[in-house]
Amino acid sequence: MDRLIARETDVAALPVIDLSRLQAEDPSVRAAESAALRAACVGDGFFYLAGHGVPTETRQGVFDAAQAMFDLPMADKLALDVGTSPVLRGYTPLLAENTDVTAKGDAHEAFDIGGVLFDGTPGESFNRYPEAAPEVEPAMLAYRAEMLRVARALMGGFALALDLPADHFAPVLTNPQAFLRLLHYPPQDGVIDPAQIGIGAHSDYESLTILALDDNRALQVSDGRGGWLWADPRPGMFVVNIGDQMARWTNDLFRSTVHRAINLTGRRRYSAPFFFGPNPDAVIAALPGCAGPDRPARYPPIGAGEYSQWRMQASYSGGGAA
Repeated sequence: MDRLIARETDVAALPVIDLSRLQAEDPSVRAAESAALRAACVGDGFFYLAGHGVPTETRQGVFDAAQAMFDLPMADKLALDVGTSPVLRGYTPLLAENTDVTAKGDAHEAFDIGGVLFDGTPGESFNRYPEAAPEVEPAMLAYRAEMLRVARALMGGFALALDLPADHFAPVLTNPQAFLRLLHYPPQDGVIDPAQIGIGAHSDYESLTILALDDNRALQVSDGRGGWLWADPRPGMFVVNIGDQMARWTNDLFRSTVHRAINLTGRRRYSAPFFFGPNPDAVIAALPGCAGPDRPARYPPIGAGEYSQWRMQASYSGGGAA
């Protein structure tokens, strides 16, 4: 059981970044906040996000949608089974996904929608919603619209943090990869197999993840030394983490941190991760200032869509979000 418990110390160690300060008119305010963002991305690879402007009712709506979705009879959920989708959208049952390839399956249910396909073609028509819970579709679409706004703003902040113009990424964010997932973690109690927890240890695939948490503690972040830290929910804030695409873009200057989740609260736990990456035809290669003679590029260039597709297929063939 000890392998499942994160340290109680340093729970609040993750920094808080204020998005409104990254977009402030005062250049000195922007500079100070972008420096704090750089430190967060180089250090933990995780931070809390305040000042984002997402309406409380929009955020609550996505949690209401999650509860409505996962409260449906199993027959209704399986009618949207992800295995029947050519692009892996829809409902994922308990243990059907295995984010940590060394484990035995993730103890969660999921429901996914997306936009553009990995090859850059339109993909909205592949999204399916439960007929028995009509409130799910508008709630998810309203929330995703807010997440697109926030994600683009964060990419501008990342550019500033890398000493690039704020609009550096804008040309490759016109048709971005954007996936919204609803997650339900039933409580785990009794003797728990460490190889079968809510979601196994993993890093995320895209450039960034914006995670909405309910009030239940479950998210654990690797401390980089073989241990784990709790990343508890904080009122009104999101948790943001760097994904593998951004780590590759920055030649591992920004850290894509391994994380996992286990629900030991005795209550049902919901979360809503939003995964954001650039246009599928964008090339992920070391950015200016991130590679040079003293820091050679660690990865070959790769198309963003190609990379995401490879990682996604591995997840469902045996190999996330929290």
